Amino acid sequence: MKLKKGKNNCITDIRGVQVGHISLYEKLDNKTTICTGVTAILPHHNNLFRHKVHAGSAVLNGFGKTTGLIQVNELGLLESPIMLTNTFSVGAVWQGALDYMLGTTEEIGDTTSSINIVVGECNDSYLNTARYPSVKPEHAIKAIELACPSPVVEGAVGAGKGMVCFGYKGGIGTASRIVKHESTSYQIGCLVLSNFGKREDALFADWGPIKQDTPDGSIMIILATDAPLQERQLQRLSKRCAAGLGRTGSHLDNGSGDVAFAFSTATTVSHTWKQITHTIDFLRDDHPLMNQLFQAVVEIVEESIIRSLQMAETTVGRMGRIVEKAPL
Repeated sequence: MKLKKGKNNCITDIRGVQVGHISLYEKLDNKTTICTGVTAILPHHNNLFRHKVHAGSAVLNGFGKTTGLIQVNELGLLESPIMLTNTFSVGAVWQGALDYMLGTTEEIGDTTSSINIVVGECNDSYLNTARYPSVKPEHAIKAIELACPSPVVEGAVGAGKGMVCFGYKGGIGTASRIVKHESTSYQIGCLVLSNFGKREDALFADWGPIKQDTPDGSIMIILATDAPLQERQLQRLSKRCAAGLGRTGSHLDNGSGDVAFAFSTATTVSHTWKQITHTIDFLRDDHPLMNQLFQAVVEIVEESIIRSLQMAETTVGRMGRIVEKAPL
């Protein structure tokens, strides 16, 4: 039995979560086209460095160039926006997110520690001229500033502007579910950046093969929940993303960067906490709600990927390449 969808079937159904996009598209000449962008995911409205959230991640296949995952899994805390972009723009987006956090948090690098910036990527070089340095730090700042709790715009937008999924136009997709036991209920949402798969691999449609020389591809999967989970449990949720990914037809190919990241908004951790100990409530591993959360992850990852295809549009990229909207 499938779980109930959230109000907007969107990652921003989790209270406080905000998403912002910057899309870049410009045909410069017959060979060069800018077709890329930046997406920012914010766990809450307050300063993320001063009020951290519990987080965890899982590398399903490590052909990726993400930043910040090592510290997140070591300390179990997220203290920056989660930024998504193309492979060659990780540095520029990292710098922009850092500039934003330095501008809003004067103590970073001065009276307190450094900051851990999280950036994920997929390779959009089939449609986007990756060698042309189109994404600048200011685009990352703008994506953060535009982030809002409204339903997320999906498809060929933001970081998903130039992505290809199962041989059709991919990009940003999102979904959410409600889990409930007696009088207690929580929500969990997902946002994906889809850029993987061959057309004949899709399990949800019978499209047949197509000759298209695209890379093995990648996917970034972001989970958000208001369930009270600690970092170990969030890593467990992240691992379940592989099941949802597999339901669409992914093989997690050799050259695919498949990374999942999860955070909980239930509790924030103050950077300036003075007490020796810190106490939080968290869901028991053996409670029925935990299995519901695992089920929800599989459902929303699968649906988010399909929605990224449904909501995208036919796009013309570099060298005149055309990637069509999926017939869904």
